[in-house]
Amino acid sequence: MIPAPKESRVELFSPTYYAACTAGGIFSCGLTHMAVTPLDLVKCNMQINPAKYKSITSGFGVLLKEQGAKGFFRGWVPTLLGYSAQGACKFGFYEFFKKYYSDIAGPENAVKYKTLIYLAGSASAEVIADVALCPFEAVKVRVQTQPGFARGLSDGLPKFIKAEGASGLYKGIVPLWGRQIPYTMMKFSTFENIVEAIYKYAIPTPKDQCSKSLQLGISFAGGYVAGVFCAIVSHPADNLVSFLNNAKGATVGDAVNKLGLLGLCTRGLPLRIVMIGTLTGAQWGIYDAFKVFVGL
Repeated sequence: MIPAPKESRVELFSPTYYAACTAGGIFSCGLTHMAVTPLDLVKCNMQINPAKYKSITSGFGVLLKEQGAKGFFRGWVPTLLGYSAQGACKFGFYEFFKKYYSDIAGPENAVKYKTLIYLAGSASAEVIADVALCPFEAVKVRVQTQPGFARGLSDGLPKFIKAEGASGLYKGIVPLWGRQIPYTMMKFSTFENIVEAIYKYAIPTPKDQCSKSLQLGISFAGGYVAGVFCAIVSHPADNLVSFLNNAKGATVGDAVNKLGLLGLCTRGLPLRIVMIGTLTGAQWGIYDAFKVFVGL
């Protein structure tokens, strides 16, 4: 890791600071989600067609047999662009709202109720972030779960709009909020508290005296643990998002009737725990590495 040059130090909470956090969010979310596209592809198909995609290993086998190795990255463009946009808003606005709510609370209450501030800041940021993500997510799910629908974003987006209208791109916004807001609240609040606990109880050296590599390792570990909790609390809504974006005219009631409450909570969960744990750990590692690089 290249150490941040001292002359590039960025003033805290300045426009440059928020711009750097936004850029860090683009890199951390866009690249990591694109990297786990094969896992996401199998997970979505397990949720939509469990009779055909019965397990993780058989799911990979079915995809390999029917579409070849290149099929594992089907939908990577809407994944990259959608989650880059989401990451920009998620991390950039989280830093903004965390400062905003801390200022409203005042210095003493900001410390006393810091977890509530983490929760409120992350929830506010995610509301905005999902508006940016939703159209890309709708096309991604349709491309990944309906072979022959489209090759990717460039031809999939016009087909989707022609079939369901532009408003159809936001058909899944409410379940997307239902998936992503609890996920992000858990992601930020759990990460912040886990990392703080590690430095307080497990690391004898003060944080500002630890090496950058150690700090980034702690960021990844804290992020991975937070990701496991994220996957569990947001999984029912994730099943809803996949179901609604796969079928034209589908409703939440249709999803509950077909999948059942237990299915909503558990179908595809083990794979998603592995995927989201790795994803969240990598996101925090990349995000913090980028902040170190630019002098934060």
